[in-house]
Amino acid sequence: VSFATAANADSFSLTDATIADINEAFDAGALDSETLVQMSLARIAADADAGPAINAVMLRNPEARATARMLDEERRQRGRRSALHGIPVVLKDNFDTVDMPTTAGSFMLKDSVPPDDAFVVEKLRDAGAVIIAKLNMSEFASGGAMNSLDGPTYNPHDPRRTPSGSSGGTGAAIAAAYASGGLGSDTGGSMRGPSAATGIVGLKPTMGLMSRDGI
Repeated sequence: VSFATAANADSFSLTDATIADINEAFDAGALDSETLVQMSLARIAADADAGPAINAVMLRNPEARATARMLDEERRQRGRRSALHGIPVVLKDNFDTVDMPTTAGSFMLKDSVPPDDAFVVEKLRDAGAVIIAKLNMSEFASGGAMNSLDGPTYNPHDPRRTPSGSSGGTGAAIAAAYASGGLGSDTGGSMRGPSAATGIVGLKPTMGLMSRDGI
């Protein structure tokens, strides 16, 4: 598919498109962020209802479509903020979000809403990314892909297998094409394991180069 000449979003494939492809479609007027976010949310809902029910998503952002709509208008009026403008992203649920609960996968933090965003979450919002969901994880990032609040996460390639932990929800969500990118955290293999188990690309920044505030 040539996204630059596509007449509409019907031929757009979430499973194949890179962020560069999405921006090409945006620039050509063949796609907008609101439509893309709706496609991502519909994919999450379809998997939850019809399977494979991988249980990667703990919370869908109820304001995601409205945010995307605002970013579409901003793009039309002033151009894009960055290559992430209007791009759907997902977050492991130990990244603080001022507008959604952050539970670290524990029943003890159910419905706990932090006072501000994590540093990297703030940077994503500033770049124009659309946070569409918070993701399952091992409880307090302790190891395997399960917790006391939402249970286990399953590998989308084979639900009988684990996506590994502790960022298993992120690995599973990206492998299932719920979003174009996502955040995990890693202190002992917690991103590298899920990346390998789910067949995606993961990047672990050098410690100290990015703030861990709010994680």
